[in-house]
Amino acid sequence: MSAALSISGLSKSFAGVRAIRDLSFEVPKGRTTALIGPNGAGKTTVFNMVSGVYGVDAGRITVNGTDVTHMPSRRRISTGVARSFQNIRLMSHLSVLENLLVGQHVRASSLAALLTPYRLIPNHRWKREARAALAESGLEAYADETVGALPYGVRKRIDLVRATLAGASVLMLDEPAAGLNPSETNALRDHLRALAAKGVTLLVVEHDMHFVDSICENVVVLNFGEKIAEGPLSVVRRDPKVREAYIGTDGED
Repeated sequence: MSAALSISGLSKSFAGVRAIRDLSFEVPKGRTTALIGPNGAGKTTVFNMVSGVYGVDAGRITVNGTDVTHMPSRRRISTGVARSFQNIRLMSHLSVLENLLVGQHVRASSLAALLTPYRLIPNHRWKREARAALAESGLEAYADETVGALPYGVRKRIDLVRATLAGASVLMLDEPAAGLNPSETNALRDHLRALAAKGVTLLVVEHDMHFVDSICENVVVLNFGEKIAEGPLSVVRRDPKVREAYIGTDGED
């Protein structure tokens, strides 16, 4: 199976301290992979390098066959890669539909498209696509609601819809289940499974191992910036190095 995201020999240091050391792994197209490890293992640093927030000291990052290692962050969405953050970055004063339309602007291929006066055109293509995406995700009832008034779990799912409407085929999720109650977590899990079924590739940083086990086929484990294990969660959780570094040595899950 071909890789949607390929990381090869990646290294990064801050003020002489090595944060990531010679990291290599691949995320197959249309699959869901988790990047796990204890706090400070380097997971968010990896996300920041793939999305272009941090530069790379050494190594190579490829997205859908395109080398993005030194590509400006603003251009990386054109290769299909996008990310979510632990802190939701929707515009709380706008409606759900307006947030989705703003997200779609990154797909504009011309000045005319960028300046599409969506408030003056009742049912143009972008608006139809946004409403269809909300309906497919079971969120159509919130289309005209102000984002700031919505429950946290709903806002997280809307953030996912916005990323996919922006053209993301490789979506990196930073602790998507953090702060959710059980009902919201189940809804998010179903949403992510639906995205994967549509062919969206997911790379997930998450501390909830039950959530990881429910959606991820493969797990990459980091500790002190190095990969210490890779494979299905049921296999890596038995690795002594993983149990010591992340899951624990007393047999806990």
